[in-house]
Order: sequence, then C-alpha cells, then structure tokens
Amino acid sequence: MAGLREQKKKATRAAIMEAAITLFGERGYESTSVSALAKAAGIGKGTIYSYFTSKNEILLAFCEEELAFIHDEIREKLDPNAPLAEKMLLVLMSEFRFVTKNKEFGRTLLRELTFPKEITIEKSRLIEDRFLDLFINIFKEGQKKGQLRNDIELIVTSGHFYALYLMALSAWYSGRLHTEEDVNESLALLIEQTLIGLTPRSVAPSS
Repeated sequence: MAGLREQKKKATRAAIMEAAITLFGERGYESTSVSALAKAAGIGKGTIYSYFTSKNEILLAFCEEELAFIHDEIREKLDPNAPLAEKMLLVLMSEFRFVTKNKEFGRTLLRELTFPKEITIEKSRLIEDRFLDLFINIFKEGQKKGQLRNDIELIVTSGHFYALYLMALSAWYSGRLHTEEDVNESLALLIEQTLIGLTPRSVAPSS
C-alpha cells in the first residue's frame, strides 16, 4: 500500500508540474491562478498546497528539474579542450536561452533568484547551487590545465560569474541589451575581462 501511495503522490506532483508548464506557456505566469492549475491537473485546489506552498514554488521546482536536464546537456556539449572563456560563454548563453524562452516566466524567475521570498528561499538556493556546482567543476578543470591560478577561491569565483549572468539577464529585461547577440557580446567581454585577472601569474625573473 505504501508503494501505491508513493506512486500516486509522484503522479499527482507530475500532473501539477505538467499543468504549470502548459498554462504558464499559454497564459503567462502572472495570469495563471492556482485554481486554474488545479483544474488542469484534475485535482482540488487544496491538494496543490499539499505539494507546493505557493505558485512561486511550483515555478522554482519546474526550473530546478529543467536546469538539471539542461546542465546535463551542457556537460555533453562542452569540449574539454576548448578555452575556458569559450566554455563559460557556452554555459551562460545556454542558461540565458532557457530562461528567456518565455519572457514573463524568465522575469519571474529572475526576481525569485535575486530576491527570494521566505517560503521559497530553499528552492532558490537549490537552483543557485546547481549553477555554482557547474562553474566549480569547469574551474577545477581549468586549474588542472593551468588556465586559472590555484590560489583562488572557487566558490567566490563561481559566485562572481553567476552575478555577471544575472546582471546580463537583468540588462536584457530592462532594455539595455536588445538582442541575444547583444547579450552574447556583453558576456563574452565580461568573461574575457574577468579571466585576464585570474590567469596564472608569471614568475618574476630572478636578478
């Protein structure tokens, strides 16, 4: 019986997520009510709150699962022999394309990641951690190949690049960057400028 209950819970959660994906895409995030989600999922409104505390948490849960899938795809696409700057640009632009595929959805996600509500802060941290873990792994490889200094704090460096990504995303939503090409060029420049300061220091010649 316990196994059947668990299967039913998973099926119900999947139905809620599927309804959210469909309705957020069709109506937009702000225009989709919890009641509409419940109706589309074939459950009562109260049942949704047994799985998620809010509509925001549904959004973040969807993003967490999608980002896990996207990060797996990114790892497959990354050329281990590519320059570090090229790897970072591939990662950040892949994230940008995912988030902005639905403009309203992306705007809400950006708000949740930068100013999370108390009830969704744990989910926001999980999404942030996925970004940081991906960056840290890339930087570790860079250190092994002599592309980065070995004395840098990887979590701080990863946080720096995450901040660059959020800044570029915000600039696109505010209209400072108008096209995907603008974002690509801006991120490429930011990455290059940052990495120049992180490359190994040359040993000073002895006198």
